Order: sequence, then C-alpha cells, then structure tokens
Amino acid sequence: MATASTAAADSARPDRPPRPNLVFRRLRGRRSPTEFAAAVRRAAREIGERVCCDARYVGRVEAGEIRCPNYAYERVFLHMFPGRTLTDLGFAPRSSVRGRRARAAEETPPACPDRRPRPPRGPGGAHEPYAPYGPHDDHEESDVLRRAFMTGGATMAAASLAPLGAAPDASAAPRTAGGPGTDGAGAVEDAVRRIRLLDDRHGADGLYRRAAAPLRAAYALLDAGVTRRAAADRLCAGAGELALSVGWLAHDSGRFEDARSHYAEALATARTGGDAGVEAHAFCNTAFLARDAGRPREAVRAAQAAQRVARALGSDRLMSLLALREAGGWAGMADRVGCEQALIRAQALFGRGSSAADPEWMSFYGEAELEGLEAQCWSALGDWSRAARHARRAAELQEPHFTRNLALYSAELADDLARGGRPDEAAGAGMRVLDLLGEVQSSRVRGMLAGTARVLLPHRRVQGVSAFLDRHAALPRTA
Repeated sequence: MATASTAAADSARPDRPPRPNLVFRRLRGRRSPTEFAAAVRRAAREIGERVCCDARYVGRVEAGEIRCPNYAYERVFLHMFPGRTLTDLGFAPRSSVRGRRARAAEETPPACPDRRPRPPRGPGGAHEPYAPYGPHDDHEESDVLRRAFMTGGATMAAASLAPLGAAPDASAAPRTAGGPGTDGAGAVEDAVRRIRLLDDRHGADGLYRRAAAPLRAAYALLDAGVTRRAAADRLCAGAGELALSVGWLAHDSGRFEDARSHYAEALATARTGGDAGVEAHAFCNTAFLARDAGRPREAVRAAQAAQRVARALGSDRLMSLLALREAGGWAGMADRVGCEQALIRAQALFGRGSSAADPEWMSFYGEAELEGLEAQCWSALGDWSRAARHARRAAELQEPHFTRNLALYSAELADDLARGGRPDEAAGAGMRVLDLLGEVQSSRVRGMLAGTARVLLPHRRVQGVSAFLDRHAALPRTA
C-alpha cells in the first residue's frame, strides 16, 4: 500500500521510476477506467468544476505518473471521497512536487513564452478550459513560466496587456530585486493594477485573451514555492486577485463559464491562503455573475456569504457593495421587499464614508456606482422611471477617466428610457454611448445598446430615433 510517508520519500528521489498508486486503484473498484472517468466528470459538475478526465488520465494516476493532481482535480476527488486527504488517496504532498526540475532547467537559457495565450494542457494532452495554469505534473512548463515571470517581471505582464496602443510604463517594473516573495508578488500586483486601469478605460473585450499568460505565470510562480510566510501570503493574495481580474474580463465580455471558473479558482486560492479579503471579493464577483447569468437565488446566497466573511474586515464601503449585490439577486427574483431592504442597508453603509480598511480593488465604487447598481435593481423590477432617474444620476456623477462605466451607465439610461416610453430621450442617451464605443470594448455595453435598439424600432419616426438606429446598425460586428 502506498502511504503518505512512502509517497513523500519517492517524491524526493526524482530519478526513481513512478510508484503505482494502489490506493486510488482500489477506490476505482470494479469500474473500468472509462466508467470511473465519467464518474469524475459527473462529480465535477456537481460542485461547479470542469475537468477533462478520461481513461488515460485515470491510468496515469494509477501508474503513479501524476503524483499530485492540480487544484481542480483535488477538489473533485475530495468531493468524491469525503473525509479523506490527498495523501489518503495515495498522492504525494503538494509541497513535495513543486519545482523539482527547477535546478536542471536553470542550466538552460531562459525560454521566451509564446505571447499568444494558449489553453493549458489537460490530462492526456487534452485542452482543459477551466484551469488558468498548467497542471502540477507539467514541471517543465511551470519552470519556464516561473523564470519568465521572474526575469521579465511585471514588464512582461504589462506588455502582454497593452491593447489599443497602451504601452507599459515605468510603474509596471518590478520594485525590488529579491526572490520570489518580493519580485514575484510585486509583478503579480502590478499586473492586477494594469488590468484594472485598462478595463476602466477601454472595457474587457480586448483584454481577456491577453491576460491569460500572466495569470498562468502567477500560478506557476505560486507553485514554485516561497520560503517566507509573509511573502507566500502576499503572493497567494496577488494570484487570487489576478484570477478575479481575469475572471471579470471574461464576465464583462460575456464569457460566463470562463468567468465562473476563474472566480472559483480565486475562491479556492483565498481559502488555501486563509485570506478573508480575497474570499469576500470572490464571493462578491460570483454573486454579480450569478445575477447576470440568470441565477438570482445563487446571487443572493453568494452575496450573503460574502457579507459573513467581510464583517471582520472593517470596511463599510465593502459591506455596502455586498448589500447591493444581494439587492440585485432579490430584484432578479422579483422580490421587491427583499431588494428594498438590501438597498437601504447599502445606502446606510455607504453613508458612513470610506476608510483605510477599504480594499484597493474597490476604487471604482463611488456614488456613481451606487446609483448605477441601484438603477439596475429597479430596471430588473420593471420600474423604468425610477431606474432611469438613478442611471442618469450615475452618468452625471461618473468621473471621466472611468470611460467604460460612463458608457455602461449611459447605456442603462438609454434602455430604461426606451422601455419607459421616452424614445426621443433614449435615442439621445444611445448616441452618447455610440460616441464612447471608439474607446470602449465591452460586450455588456454593446448588448444593452442592441436591446435598446430593438425596443426603439417601432418608434423610428420619432425625432432622433432614426439617426440612432442607422448609426447603431452601422457598427462593426465583433467576433
């Protein structure tokens, strides 16, 4: 029987042939590898994971070739066999399989990773859309990514995130010349800031694919291991925030399944590192995604979970935003009372002001966003005039450099006015959105504008509507 101690001993001797995982083989029982792989995929769906498990992967596990699964498979296996740990399932401890080929790889010149983000390889060579980083048994790829991130640092990340002529600047350079705990964490944090800055200005559509490479690099760096606890915690938090930022790019560009996967990865990373701030952020984004994906009850649950985690953080502004996420879920369920109660809490908490405890990622959350999110709630409840009033206020309050949000609030206003029977005003607001689309690439904004155009079609003869419809029809189609 392969015990934890023997697995750990084997992992320290890389030249030794793989030791079969007899424990895992016994757990498969009388099921064929194909049948067991199907059971793994079913279990993954039960907990919202996506893995490409097949008979070959099962065979590699049982042969000992995969001594420790990646985090997605870990969650699935622990779900299938509750109460057991990875070592109980015959795997080696994760810490013993990280970066074992680093010394050999360092003898070769650093490789330059392909700047076109590729889906990471899944089991058996299949592409697995879920995982934002390579599997743990692919040591060569992890080491290349780790060294590329460390040698190129945030400059490499920024260069891969520079759409629409936005060039990396000096602020993207690594701040120190230390080891993985300093340079690496700083590079990850700078990549997060750059994504948020470019998203605020230009929207998500042109950024999402470019963000995959630094995300893979961040997780490879995390898996390489950091000796100092403080540095490891900082790197773990940075990787979680980067996963959330990339997930938001997927979310805002309409790739809901990709977003769900990135948010789940961020939540797992937060829990692994015991980081309540990242965990609350992950639940916050999950609630927003659930609302947009038509799962309002899940949105309420996720927002309430976020509030439970965030209470100890001491940020009234964060609690206000989470109350708004809950309000959005209640509105999606057509529960006006629940929505109004959550909105009252959100407004009261917001009125307490900002503090040093407010997370950095909440820089977007000001009075304009409060008004914009409330507008979305009233829109979901069908109260068009009230929704339009808040959307107009949001657009008026929005700082000009948040171009994407300005376009979003204006699109919300146009839609509310159109559905509320004010087609001339809706066309005017729609024209302002069209003026911003040269700078903003957001599927969310385009989708809202398309809905407004459909509502306005019967009103083509109203002043201004025809010009808006013609200009909207002339928009170039996006892939």
